[in-house]
Amino acid sequence: MGPQSLTDDTKRPSPEALLEKAEQEMRGRLKIFLGAAPGVGKTYEMLMSGRARKADGDDVVIGMVETHGREETEALVEGLEVIPRTKVAYKGQHLEEMDLDAVLERHPQLVLVDELAHSNAPGSRHPKRYLDVLEILDRGIDVYTTLNIQHIESLNDVVAQITRIRVRETVPDTIIDRADDVEIIDLTPDDLIRRLHEGKVYLPKIARRAIENYFSPGNLTALRELALRRTAQRVDQQLLSQMRAQAIEGPWPAGERVLVCISEDSRSAGLIRYAKRLADRLYARWTALYVEGRRNLQLSEDERDRVAEALRLAQNLEGDAVTIPGGDGRVADDVIAYAHANNITHIVIGKSSRSRWFEILHGSVVHELVRRAGNISVHVVAGDKETEVRASRRPVETASLRRRPDWMAYGKSTLVVAAAIGVGLLLWPWIGVEHIGLIFLTAVVTVAVWSGLLPSLYTSVISAASYNFFFTDPYHTFLISRPREIVSVVFFTIVAIIVSNVAAQARAQTVAARARARTTESLYSFSRKLAGAGVLEDVLWATAYQMASMLNVRVVILLPDNGAVAVRAGYPPDDTLVDADIAAARWAWEHNRPAGRGADTLPGAKRLYLPLITGSTPVGVVGLDNDRKGPLLTPEQQRLFDALADQAAVAIERIQLVAELDRARLAAEADKLRSALLTSISHDLKTPLASILGAAGTLRDYANAMSEADRADLLATVIDESERLNRFIANLLDMTRIETGAMEPNASLQYLDDIVGSALRRASKITSRHRTVTEISPNLPMLKLDPVLFEQVLFNLFDNAAKYAPPSTTIRIRAWDDGRWATIQIIDEGPGIPPADLERVFDSFHRVRKGDHVLAGTGLGLSICKGFIEAMGGTITASNRTDRSGAIFTIRMPVPTDRPKLEEL
Repeated sequence: MGPQSLTDDTKRPSPEALLEKAEQEMRGRLKIFLGAAPGVGKTYEMLMSGRARKADGDDVVIGMVETHGREETEALVEGLEVIPRTKVAYKGQHLEEMDLDAVLERHPQLVLVDELAHSNAPGSRHPKRYLDVLEILDRGIDVYTTLNIQHIESLNDVVAQITRIRVRETVPDTIIDRADDVEIIDLTPDDLIRRLHEGKVYLPKIARRAIENYFSPGNLTALRELALRRTAQRVDQQLLSQMRAQAIEGPWPAGERVLVCISEDSRSAGLIRYAKRLADRLYARWTALYVEGRRNLQLSEDERDRVAEALRLAQNLEGDAVTIPGGDGRVADDVIAYAHANNITHIVIGKSSRSRWFEILHGSVVHELVRRAGNISVHVVAGDKETEVRASRRPVETASLRRRPDWMAYGKSTLVVAAAIGVGLLLWPWIGVEHIGLIFLTAVVTVAVWSGLLPSLYTSVISAASYNFFFTDPYHTFLISRPREIVSVVFFTIVAIIVSNVAAQARAQTVAARARARTTESLYSFSRKLAGAGVLEDVLWATAYQMASMLNVRVVILLPDNGAVAVRAGYPPDDTLVDADIAAARWAWEHNRPAGRGADTLPGAKRLYLPLITGSTPVGVVGLDNDRKGPLLTPEQQRLFDALADQAAVAIERIQLVAELDRARLAAEADKLRSALLTSISHDLKTPLASILGAAGTLRDYANAMSEADRADLLATVIDESERLNRFIANLLDMTRIETGAMEPNASLQYLDDIVGSALRRASKITSRHRTVTEISPNLPMLKLDPVLFEQVLFNLFDNAAKYAPPSTTIRIRAWDDGRWATIQIIDEGPGIPPADLERVFDSFHRVRKGDHVLAGTGLGLSICKGFIEAMGGTITASNRTDRSGAIFTIRMPVPTDRPKLEEL
């Protein structure tokens, strides 16, 4: 990419900025009235602005405003339409919340919503009020809202350090970034404290306590500064978005921004410190920029380390560290393009130490920046002398070894030229001397592609000499007799050098592209592994292996465990940590910052510990180490680690959220089961007990005055209700066995008609008012089942049929087999099962309604049937009859192979 194309790109509107602007036009506008503390007048100012909009003819309503009894605030509410609040029942109380549905149905132009960080009552549609606001905005309704600085998520820790009070209700920073307008409601600490004394914020008793703790002048001053800085940051982002959307070239003198350019030069640390001092004087944000060009492939490890150290120093000094890939043009083009895109006003760059000849041949970045900077001030700094002295003390032999020429490449170049000479001598009689130069140019290009720039330049020189020696008159000498041949040799040399440079650049770009392609492929493969991982251990192992293989380091991953962090995975496997490493890992987890080797905190640890973060929430810690001295990660590796860590953190969070969702679902099911159990016990246990107590009490008190028949009838009631109570308790015990997995069927070969007969005799009292018909195939083979469990299944089905079918109707039992499966059906002539309940009849405590009433029962009988049948390897389903009303329960049991049928015995 040349200078012209770069300039053209900077004149194009940013697609991201245009997309953001289009999205803003499709939704409602959000204005936040931001204050440093309660009582500064946010609600008052919001109401004033809302009344101003109403005076302009806009449709304005109040969704939620808390006046806290302040007369001046209540006066502003009058005259504005107030959407009635909805009441949410919670723990015996009714909490009032904003009626989101009423606001959406009313659909005004503007709605006023107080206290954006408020947590809604349990049972509301959204857990947080800011989510209600987002839904309102998505419907195209404007929102005015209020917020205190301590409720912003990223500032929560800072506010807690200032006030020693941690705020639990927070909103994500994306809400501030999404706001179209942020208006700071500022009040000096003295004025706010005076309002507190006057009772305009809290009641007098609460106000005194607040002044002694939270509302101290020092706290208020610090919070005020936070509010002003956060608002300025948002305004700064809006300015950049506006410039990018309209393709306006910077800088705009709306605010100062400093950019320092760093390289592998040892003076980069001094440049960064100078930029930090300059930014402090200007009260400006600053950025350290490293342009990663094709020369990056030729850097030594020492030079790469210096770049990494410089970027790390910028981060430690509260600056932004940015690395961008270089384009096809000069470094100055990339720096100018970045400066224009980010509204940079000052560029700091080191004074060049290159020779004059080097600058003539390759150009000067400093001169290019000064020439093309336009309105941007360029600071050319000599550098930190102390840093240069320290750098000069590096072992000379190490650097010289790393820059030792690759003699093998030069030897291959010589062989290639020799081959070109041979081919040229062989083809000379047919192609003529004027085409021999193409053979040598082919050799130059080949060496440039194989070995790079320096060997190709060497090849260009010896190719020109060989061309002169072998193919110009006088032959086999370096003399040239004819001027025409002098011109040919000179131009051949120039063309060979140019071609070698172009080919070497193409090779460097190809190598870099292949490296990026390999990295991209590895990241894509890693992403697919994480997407397919269903358990946390798989995610952790894949992450440890991928980081170790791509970064060439040893990796351990630690996750929180009972207030600490514990090793959960590693590659190579290693779960032993010394005390220094444990302390560093814990510090990195608690503070969301690196610790350990090479970091500012606990540098004596063996490993460097880096937090795994999603948004602003840490999910774990990664420990890295290797056997190489110096920084663990180069700038390229740091970016690669960030990409891997981001994917891993999201995958870990996904697994944890799924686990939490499963736990919540199980807890909800347990609560539902417990509630149903208590309801069932309170009704189905109390009813038979009441009958038993009543009958027994009557027998005790009036036995002598009763006839024998009456006494027998009361005793029968006691026995029947006792049996009913016994069945209820037995069902509870059986369901407990099924739920806990303690069901172990004692299966053996049994005749089905024997079990059916036993179940009918046991249920004779229940089915006494019905006719029972059995139709069991005489050829039905013996089935492998537990006779006790299967009899209980049939008993429960008979009980269910007798309960729902009218008296004098028929309960039919049918059984047959098809060679593989034996089918048993229990058919009644009741009302059947409602279609909505067909899938739920086997759920615990589910009872089908008959008309407006629910029949007596626990709702466990059919659930127990399903559990018993599945434990014996069969299936059970429910359906309705097609010939008339009634239900059909179908049991299918596998037929044992090679077993005799009844007729063969």
